Amino acid sequence: MRLDIDNLTKNYGDLKALDNLTFSVDSGEIFGFVGSNGAGKSTTMRIALGVLDATAGEVRWDGRPIDFASRQRIGYMPEERGLYPKMKVGDQLTYLAKLHGLSSKAAETAMEEWTERLGIAERRKDLVQSLSLGNQQRVQLAAALVHDPDVLILDEPFSGLDPVAVDVMSNVLIDKARSGAPVIFSSHQLDLVERLCTRIGIIRAGSMVAVGTADELRARGGDRWALTFTQATPNAPWLAGWEGIDVLETSDKSITFLVTQPGAQHSLLAAATAIGDVEFFGRARIPLADLFRDAVTTAPKES
Repeated sequence: MRLDIDNLTKNYGDLKALDNLTFSVDSGEIFGFVGSNGAGKSTTMRIALGVLDATAGEVRWDGRPIDFASRQRIGYMPEERGLYPKMKVGDQLTYLAKLHGLSSKAAETAMEEWTERLGIAERRKDLVQSLSLGNQQRVQLAAALVHDPDVLILDEPFSGLDPVAVDVMSNVLIDKARSGAPVIFSSHQLDLVERLCTRIGIIRAGSMVAVGTADELRARGGDRWALTFTQATPNAPWLAGWEGIDVLETSDKSITFLVTQPGAQHSLLAAATAIGDVEFFGRARIPLADLFRDAVTTAPKES
């Protein structure tokens, strides 16, 4: 089963919030949806939930356009939390489970299971407004999971969480994906995106500009290498004018560079060993933050 976002366009007058946005999330996959504020992440999720109508395009689940019945099988966690602040935690989760079609007994059981799993069992009788932000986040996640959804869509689920709560929520997402559900979440915490996600999509100004695994996205950053000396060495003159080498960063002990001609890195290594002891030489791991920054700031190429 797969969730397909197919050529979604959303216009607000002259403003195009989404521009033929297309991607898919497969069964058992965790998809990280990242982009700058206002890029269109929340709009996409709201259209999938039926909160907004698309100007064009459609959302499909298991090959069929999403309708009311299939939306009942989606677990959704909005960025603007949608809890009733003056309702008790346990009563609220039971109520929401019933809205999704669970019997009273099944709803009570599900509420107990998820409050226990998420570490808020002792807060079942507390009003939501009395909880810390982190515990409200846990209740919101429980609300998205209490009906055992087939698809999980979460908008900034890790915002405001402490490290323990982040671990709890991460494990829940991993387990949900292992059960076969497609999981999609947006986040500005790129280290979590890289650690948890099967694939990552980067959206800019309503268009998807990059999709793939972390390694596939890194390949877009070019053939990046690093060389580190054991001790500080004079840099400058010997680095000038290397054919096939584009130096990105230097310090008194290290160099990061792009190889634009096959084999040029080995010539640079030979020169480096002549002036100092080399501690490391190999391909450099490109931080996801660098890839994100490049994707959202680089102008699209003309076709």
